[in-house]
Amino acid sequence: MEHDLDHKPAGQGWEIFDRKRAAVDWIDVVWLVFIVGLAVLPPLHEIHKQLILFVFAVFQFFEGSLIARYPRGGRYTAVIIKIALATILLAHTGDESSINSSYWPIYYVPVVTAAIYFGPLATLLWTALASAAYCSYLIPASAEFTINAESYELLGIRVLFFFLAAMLVNRFVVENRRQVKRYQELSATLEQTNEQLRRAEADARRSERLAALGQMSAGLAHEIRNPLGVIKGSAEMLSQKLSGDQPLAAELAGYISSEVDRLNALVARFLDFARPLQIEARPHRIHEIVDRAIESVEHQFPRASVRVERDYAGDLPDVMVDEQLCERVFINLIQNAFQAMDGNHPATGTLRIAISGEDASGPTGVSVVVEDTGPGVAPELREQIFNPFFTSKKDGVGLGLAIVAKILDEHGGSIRLEHSPTGARFRVFLPSEPQRK
Repeated sequence: MEHDLDHKPAGQGWEIFDRKRAAVDWIDVVWLVFIVGLAVLPPLHEIHKQLILFVFAVFQFFEGSLIARYPRGGRYTAVIIKIALATILLAHTGDESSINSSYWPIYYVPVVTAAIYFGPLATLLWTALASAAYCSYLIPASAEFTINAESYELLGIRVLFFFLAAMLVNRFVVENRRQVKRYQELSATLEQTNEQLRRAEADARRSERLAALGQMSAGLAHEIRNPLGVIKGSAEMLSQKLSGDQPLAAELAGYISSEVDRLNALVARFLDFARPLQIEARPHRIHEIVDRAIESVEHQFPRASVRVERDYAGDLPDVMVDEQLCERVFINLIQNAFQAMDGNHPATGTLRIAISGEDASGPTGVSVVVEDTGPGVAPELREQIFNPFFTSKKDGVGLGLAIVAKILDEHGGSIRLEHSPTGARFRVFLPSEPQRK
């Protein structure tokens, strides 16, 4: 019987009830009180009985540590030791025969322990082993005494109650584990829902700011553009008249003209941000758009020491996008990555572009991850980088990512900054079907 049981765990798939997380818990205290109660009952002066109960108490106290250190082998050891101690205890507490010892209920201890640590099938097997250990005292008893049918019936009742207690406790334990698992799954679902709500609230706040600042930028840009045209024209005329006689004045007029061009470019970006986008969505292969964006940025930074890694999934669906606007999105993101990795200097950096399908939640589409090995985005700035006019660059305007977010919003897509241990990691989602807002 014991030899067979030692080989059972290999393929039975027995489950463990994960009760032992701390070294000592309240159930240990209950066991200790129970053992102390047995110690003060007759036979009081039986030294072997007291010694066995003391070993029981010490083992129960350290059982939690044993299970925590050896989760698999510790539970087998615990049940076997308790069966052995219970069997030895009966040998020293029976008056005439060990099987008649009034301490026979001590076998409930290993039976309940097995019910806590194992699944139903294993619990039955351990209970059968404990019952066999108890019934083994029939062998010496039958050699010395005549055992009648009533005694066998009493023994059978005791053994049946072993199995009843084992299955009741195990049923409670298994059901408790199921409840805990359901609560954990519910908690994970609620956490995911809360995260989605937080993102939705952040998107709503950003949309409100975009609308208000967009209206302001449109009016301001129109008011600035006209005087800039007059200033540029006047500076060019002044430069032509003074180019020969007063070279310093002509040079200053040239500065005025170049700065006006810079302001005009800035105004143009304001208008791009403020005016409604005219989207002409057609089906396109996203990897072709991304490749063109990479090539465009590489031409802007010809001396950049940046290695581009592409990880494109196969069988990707076409996306319904405006080709030029979509290319602009990726040019902006890749350009930011090159600049973050100091693309104009011989610094080593890696830009990883990963494209995959995505339909786990929401519309079907593709996901494009743009990840660099630059300094990344500080945690306190993560919620602000998509806001208009927010920038961490010395010469930046703060409209690049705001315009990217606006373009993606108009396509029904999204962009979010994800955690990355190496640098900045942006995930862009574009739907396969137009989702205009």
